Amino acid sequence: MASRGRRVLAFCDGPSCPVAVSTLGSVGLAEQLVAVRPRALCIVGKTETENIGIDKIIKNAISNPTIRVLLAAGKDAKGHQSGRILLALSANGVDEQMRVVGSPGKHPVLRNVTPEEVEVFRRQVQVVDLIGCEDAETIVGRIEDLGRDPVTGADARALADVEPIHVSAPPVVQAEEPDQVEIDKAGYFVILPQQTKGTIIVEHYSYDNRVLRAVEGCEARALYWTLVKNGWVTQLSHAAYIGKELARAELSMQLGFRYIQDGAYRIDTKPI
Repeated sequence: MASRGRRVLAFCDGPSCPVAVSTLGSVGLAEQLVAVRPRALCIVGKTETENIGIDKIIKNAISNPTIRVLLAAGKDAKGHQSGRILLALSANGVDEQMRVVGSPGKHPVLRNVTPEEVEVFRRQVQVVDLIGCEDAETIVGRIEDLGRDPVTGADARALADVEPIHVSAPPVVQAEEPDQVEIDKAGYFVILPQQTKGTIIVEHYSYDNRVLRAVEGCEARALYWTLVKNGWVTQLSHAAYIGKELARAELSMQLGFRYIQDGAYRIDTKPI
């Protein structure tokens, strides 16, 4: 049920656990439900966005025909209203442009599911409105009620038999190790965490080993943004490398381990 990278937590697969829960924008609520782990709970996760998040809900649900109820609980993410859009999707479906009919959201257009997948979801799953509720005990009680009688407990239309469907998926490309490192003509960088000051210094060198400038900051994001914005990084691979190394440097200061810069770019300009 998740979006924006946070994991979906799945528990069981079978008729004894027909309830899925989206905690919408209430991130910590999912963890509370995991701690209790109601018997009827099949899967739980947040849904912050009104498009990609709902795409993922549809695919997760129709991939597991045991799911018959989706309980929308927690606070709706501000500006997205993914919970209200789920209710509109269940009631009205989508139009020819894959926009959720009757939706209050800003961009409720589903780009990663097919019309057939949407209709299977609507036949298979009843969306139950508990939007705004962040009380874990109340939500657990509702899960248990729905688990005992998911159809009448949801107080919705009767479920039709759902035929299995092939769930669409993007092509998967296997990652490859680079066969060589493309040198950035703008120069190379030496990253120096300053543990006592709580900052990171990034020294920028030309390939004749002349220091061009030093940039200081407290966060990796601000540092690599400054480097990119000023044109001091010109190769995408170099930008990715700098971002990775700055993140490691920042983490070393937070966790107290020794940072050693990865030698992806040698000072003598010859890639390893």
